[in-house]
Amino acid sequence: MQEVFEWMLSYGWALWLVLFLGFAAVEALTLDLFFGMLAVGALAAMLASFFAAPLFLQVVVFAVVSVLMIGVVRPIALKHLQKGDKDQLSNIDRIIGAPALTLESVTGSSGTVKIGGDTWTARSVDGSPLPAGVEVSVARIEGATALVQAAGTGTTAAH
Repeated sequence: MQEVFEWMLSYGWALWLVLFLGFAAVEALTLDLFFGMLAVGALAAMLASFFAAPLFLQVVVFAVVSVLMIGVVRPIALKHLQKGDKDQLSNIDRIIGAPALTLESVTGSSGTVKIGGDTWTARSVDGSPLPAGVEVSVARIEGATALVQAAGTGTTAAH
């Protein structure tokens, strides 16, 4: 057990590198900018280990940098990612209000539409039947289903 602890003290940078890569991998999967901030904290602790900082100081550097990144940098980054015009919206947000073509009759419980070249399952917003071959507009998206309404009727609903 003592050999493991001595190895950790000698090669602490390797442990911080593994943590950095792990946090970065989780961030790549979640894309919520939380684990990325922890990855930066692990990177700072790894740099502290290169300067022969004791283990407790490395942990403090990790904690302080991570908290600062989460508390200061993450909110600013999220604000910049969430603002923007229609061209910067996500794919789902871009679809809302878009024209669609009914491929088969769309009712309150079933149907299919073509939106921008993709086929979607669809339902009508108010339950009224919409015949095949008519243009409709996308009111909102629920899961993998587009809720559509006759083109030019009402306003699009927020999702």
